[in-house]
Amino acid sequence: MVRGSGKRIAREAKQVRGYGIVSVMSSEKSEQSLAGQVALVTGSAKRLGRAVAVRLAQEGADVIIHHRTSTVDAQSAVAEIEKLGRRSCAIAADLTNVAEIKRLFDETAKQFGRLDILVNSAANFLPSSIISTTEEIWDISLDANVKGPFFCAQAAAPLLRRTKGTIINFADTGGLLGWPGYIAHSVSKAGVVMLTKVLAKALAPEVRVNAIAPGTITMPGDPPDWEADFIKLAPLRRTGVPSDIADAVVFLIHSKFITGQVLVVDGGRTL
Repeated sequence: MVRGSGKRIAREAKQVRGYGIVSVMSSEKSEQSLAGQVALVTGSAKRLGRAVAVRLAQEGADVIIHHRTSTVDAQSAVAEIEKLGRRSCAIAADLTNVAEIKRLFDETAKQFGRLDILVNSAANFLPSSIISTTEEIWDISLDANVKGPFFCAQAAAPLLRRTKGTIINFADTGGLLGWPGYIAHSVSKAGVVMLTKVLAKALAPEVRVNAIAPGTITMPGDPPDWEADFIKLAPLRRTGVPSDIADAVVFLIHSKFITGQVLVVDGGRTL
């Protein structure tokens, strides 16, 4: 050992404690809790939305399950969350209809009295090439994937400003790379990326707004060939799972100095 190194290490350790790093680490668990907070996750009756909703409940939040027509799945999600000891309810709404969006958030305020977290995960995923894209596909894609998240943010803003809350939008790698077989979808998700940036500016400093761009994620029941294709596309040579996305959501909720950013969770596919 170099002479004096022991004293130097002790001195540096003392300095580290002075910056509060030790205390931050020791209290990390308590700071991560979402107890007392209320989250609304759109499209959370099944698939990724449901995985995120359940994870937020596991972190301590009460959770509103939004769905459009998946009533049975939504009630199942509510029951799963209530088993965790959290409050939950299911609210049906068509997010392409502004009046129904307003009703969704009015009902949230009525039942829970507050809102801390909005996760805009509801979306459609319609194939549309340069040949097959119709006006109907174009309108449905942009209404569900861009119009819905914007008017949800607009309706949620008064509640989120009171709690200094956060919005997390779901983009995807199609909005970054552009998929010729999913033109309308890719354009709509690119819109989500820009929507995230303008909302982050418009709602600052009270509300933070970020996005997640999932890619190469497989769900139970997906065709086996999807996983094989995703493994080829991802430098990490594996697919992602719903918990990877839920981890990213929780990370952004707790990252108080991040806003207007898109977190890509794709195993390196966009490289």
